[in-house]
Amino acid sequence: MAVPTFDVSDLKRRMQGAVASLKQDLGGLRTGRATPSLVEPIHVNAYGQSLAMNQVATVSVPEPRLLSVQVWDRGMVSAVEKAIRESDLGLNPQTEGQVIRLRVPEMNEQRRKEMVKVAHKYAEEARVAVRHVRRDGLDVLKRLEKDSHISEDDGKRHGTEVQKATDQAIAEVDNLVAAKEKEIMQV
Repeated sequence: MAVPTFDVSDLKRRMQGAVASLKQDLGGLRTGRATPSLVEPIHVNAYGQSLAMNQVATVSVPEPRLLSVQVWDRGMVSAVEKAIRESDLGLNPQTEGQVIRLRVPEMNEQRRKEMVKVAHKYAEEARVAVRHVRRDGLDVLKRLEKDSHISEDDGKRHGTEVQKATDQAIAEVDNLVAAKEKEIMQV
């Protein structure tokens, strides 16, 4: 039977993956301001497959509350428009040739609070993912210790490193969600 290997840097990398996923999820949440990341999660049915928005158009922000989507292929304009309408962002596309303009409306208090709840849900999913990585690391340490591949002291020292990495990742998650909440609630 192969001896399980313990690698703190691998655990940290996996924890950072959870944090990166959270950053992407939070980027797609609507605040009062227009940002290209708002339409990134939207997929367009193009050429017989589902393509990300950035693979069929260029998204820019000419004004604080306006997104401009420059579709590259004239034949794709209606497909992009349809994908935007069907997304749950509540944006109303206005098409002029190959350019689709999206006005980002002011959000009311209730909608802001809903967005904050969604942000907290994403954060909790990220925390759970980080804790799963911690559990995996500690399980490997226990197995190594039990099979006498590492000493009890090394097990404790590595366990402390794993906990430190976990605390850092969770603190980063908390900071990200706090910043997003502040951004959402800003009128």
